[in-house]
Amino acid sequence: MSETIHQRRIIIGAVICVAAFALVGIRLVHVTLLKSWEGGRAATAVVARADLTDRNGELLARDLPVKDLYARPVVFWDKREAARGLAAATGADERRLLNGFNNAKHPYVLVARQITPATEARVMHLGLPGLEFEAGGKRYYPDGRNAAQVIGVTDADNAGVSGLELGLQDQIQKAAGGKVATSIDMRVQYILSHEVKQARDTFTAHAAGGIVMDVNTGEVLAMTSQPDFDPNQRRLGEHDSTRNIMAQDVYELGSIFKILTFTMALEDRTLKSLDEVFPIGQGMKLGKFTIHEAEHMPTTLPARDILAQSSNIGTSQIALRSGSTRQRDFLTHVGILKPLKSELPESARPLYPPSSNWGEIATATIGFGQGISVTPLSFVAAAAQVVNGGRSIVPTFVKQEKADLRGEQIIRPEVSEQMRDLLRYVVTNGSGKRADVVGYDVGGKTGSAQVPGPGGRYIPHALRTSFYGVFPAHNPRYVVYILLDQPHGTKATAGFALAGWTAAPAVGRVIARIAPLLGVPNVPPPTRLASQ
Repeated sequence: MSETIHQRRIIIGAVICVAAFALVGIRLVHVTLLKSWEGGRAATAVVARADLTDRNGELLARDLPVKDLYARPVVFWDKREAARGLAAATGADERRLLNGFNNAKHPYVLVARQITPATEARVMHLGLPGLEFEAGGKRYYPDGRNAAQVIGVTDADNAGVSGLELGLQDQIQKAAGGKVATSIDMRVQYILSHEVKQARDTFTAHAAGGIVMDVNTGEVLAMTSQPDFDPNQRRLGEHDSTRNIMAQDVYELGSIFKILTFTMALEDRTLKSLDEVFPIGQGMKLGKFTIHEAEHMPTTLPARDILAQSSNIGTSQIALRSGSTRQRDFLTHVGILKPLKSELPESARPLYPPSSNWGEIATATIGFGQGISVTPLSFVAAAAQVVNGGRSIVPTFVKQEKADLRGEQIIRPEVSEQMRDLLRYVVTNGSGKRADVVGYDVGGKTGSAQVPGPGGRYIPHALRTSFYGVFPAHNPRYVVYILLDQPHGTKATAGFALAGWTAAPAVGRVIARIAPLLGVPNVPPPTRLASQ
């Protein structure tokens, strides 16, 4: 009898042990595989992104495998100690973790996102129960600050939020595991960024930027905006900026706008010839306003020297010959009066007078680049059409297979040729001399604009200087543009801060460095025989 009782007890104990082990096994399967047990957290799908590369295949952005760390605080034996340890291991805020651990409404608490293998090892060393690692991706940018605003960044869910990461979002996701080639040439980008930074530092400018564009395809080979930021860091430094001033800000660009005024005059045949002489004098009165020169000018100037010496008074007279209606129509025709559309999502609408206020004074001032504000990228694209034979182009940040993507004829070819000669003359005989590079026939135009301040008044002695350069002038392939926001003169420039002293030399240095890389042939200067 007692034997039967003992046997029953043994059987009951065995059943209980089997059941206990079964429950433990089921729980282990749940923890390791299912994770969607009651009160659990459903796994989030990882969105893979293609690599971004420059036009030569150099890596610009890539997904790196990382993990998101979650905790189930109900299993912690000491929540305060767990919060302290996890904060030290991951850099998370200890107070946030502790508040989350003490909140019974949330069975899972996010500890940290996109942790690296090294951080994961520190977490595992804590020996805490209830931790779960979810696989994900973190975008990595090998070149750091270089072209940061152009390439852009992704958010914590690895979705593009700015720059080409946002603008090319569909292509990047569709080509997951592959590559998306941009138009950027990182060799050119390094050079442009270096020279712009050096110019900004030299002249203590508030900000600076630059663009290099192919005039036949519209491809942007380089674009920089400074101050910049490190896209690999989730926090901005004290002097960092994510703003791309080349595409996102509008400026009164000053005298480089005279390129468009002269193109309009030649297109309209309102200039008898480039040798036609105009009176300059000491000032030009229009109603209650007087137009002045930035520098001393002769009493009279021929048309070609009005551009070369950058005369505001002479250019105003030339603009007024076409009139306000024609000026507005022409600027619309070359695309300067509408927002620019490209793969770069950052853009801004131009600012200009309404038709009712676009009268004689507006026509004169817009003729020399005041009273109208556009993005530098928009101007560069419009002026590229002036020199590329007069045909339309669309700026692009994606590598193109064709070497010529010019569209319809918007400016007569002979006018484009005249403007190329004129821009070369500005560099050889005018305000752009410091941009000249022996052997590359640089053409270009300086621009020194007053800076608007509070209340619409211009800030005294504040300038925004820029230079638009094209090379080779006789058969253009590329334009280089650099802008300096409120530079200051130096001892080397005798205190002058105009574009001819600040922006023009920087453009010349960029051209001298990138022309050989881009295969632009160097034409030796003509041989000069010594006189007897």
